Amino acid sequence: MAEKIGRFTGFHIDVHRFRPHILWMAMMSENIEISGVSGRYWHPLSDGRLQCDVCPRFCKLRDGQRGLCFVRARANDEVVLTTYGRSSGFGVDPIEKKPLNHFLPGTKALSFGTAGCNLACKFCQNWDISKSREFDRLQVSATPKDIVRTAVETRSRSVAYTYNDPVIFLEYAVDVAQACREQDIQNVAVTAGYVCPEPREEFFGHMDAANIDLKAFTDRFYWKVCGGHLQPVLETLEYLKNETDVWFELTTLLIPGENDSEAEIEQMTQWIVEHLGPDIPLHFTAFHPDWKMTDTPSTPVSTLTRSRNIGLKAGLHYVYTGNVHDFEGSSTYCHSCREMLIGRDWYELSTWNLESRGSEVVCKSCGTEIAGLFEDQPGLWPRV
Repeated sequence: MAEKIGRFTGFHIDVHRFRPHILWMAMMSENIEISGVSGRYWHPLSDGRLQCDVCPRFCKLRDGQRGLCFVRARANDEVVLTTYGRSSGFGVDPIEKKPLNHFLPGTKALSFGTAGCNLACKFCQNWDISKSREFDRLQVSATPKDIVRTAVETRSRSVAYTYNDPVIFLEYAVDVAQACREQDIQNVAVTAGYVCPEPREEFFGHMDAANIDLKAFTDRFYWKVCGGHLQPVLETLEYLKNETDVWFELTTLLIPGENDSEAEIEQMTQWIVEHLGPDIPLHFTAFHPDWKMTDTPSTPVSTLTRSRNIGLKAGLHYVYTGNVHDFEGSSTYCHSCREMLIGRDWYELSTWNLESRGSEVVCKSCGTEIAGLFEDQPGLWPRV
C-alpha cells in the first residue's frame, strides 16, 4: 500500500500529504447486544417476523437476527441500522478512483464506508470489511458534521460512500449527504444498485453522482457468483437515467471465463446504448485473484482492450479500461473528431482539451458537447 495520508486524533485527520490510500481501522471480536438507529424500510409479517425492505433479499427476521448484510438487524420489535455513525476507514482519493471520469476530473474525494454488504460476491476485493462479522466494537466514530468538517479541511470536493455498498447504511448516508449539501460538497455513491424502489428513491435523491457496478449481464453470474439477480440492477439503472439528474457511470470487472465473452459484452453494451444512451461512460476493469476466487487468473489486458472496442462499436461514446496501466484506454476522446480531451496516466491528468461555451462543455477542436460535470480547469490531484 502507499504511504499513509495522515493520522487520526479522535476523528480529525492531521493530513501531511495525499495519495490514493485507505486508512483501515482494526476490528475486535466481542459479543454485544444489538442496538442501532431505527431503520425506515421494513414491515411486520403475519408470522411475527419483520421483513427488511431495503434490498431485494427481503430478509425476514426474528428477534435478535441480522440480515445477510449483517448491519441491519431486529431489535426491540423494529429493524435497526447497527453501524450508524461508525466507519471501517477513511481515505482521500482522486475522483477517478471511484471510478468517475466525467465528474469534476482531478478533484479529491473523501471516501468512507462502514461494514457488511447485501451481495455475496466471491471475488470481493474489500472482503475484509464487506464480509466482516466482527465490526461492532472498534471503529472510527464519525457524525455527519465530523465528516463534512474533514472534507472541508482536506479540500475534498466530494464525499464518496464506498468500500462497502452504501445502500445498506442508507440512513447514515442520507444524513451525511444532507450535511454535505449545506457546505456545497458533492455526494458520490459507489454501489451495486441492488436496492428496492422506495429506498432507492430516497438514497439517490441525495446523491450527485454514482458509479454503478454492473457485475455481468447474465442472471446466472449474479446468482452463482454474487448471490443476487440482474433485473433489480437494470431497474436501478433505468431509474437513474429516466427519473433523476444523478450523473452516473458503470463499471464491469471482467473475470476470465465468467463474464468476459464477446457475446455477453456485445449484449450488455447494446442494452446500455438502447436503454441508457450512448453518453453513459463504461469502465472495464481487470480482475485480480481474491477472497474465494484465488484460483482464477487475472484478466489479460487484451480482454479489456477487446471489450472496450466492442463497446465503442456498439455506439458507446466513452469506454475505459481500468486496474491496468493503459494510457489510451483510460483517456477521454471526443466521439466526433476523436481528438484526446483528457489524458490520464493512472490518476494524474495531462491533456485538457475542453472548454465552456455557455452552459455546455465542448471539445476545443470541433465544438462537440461532452457529457458530464466539468469545470473550466481540472483539479490538481495529486499536487494539492
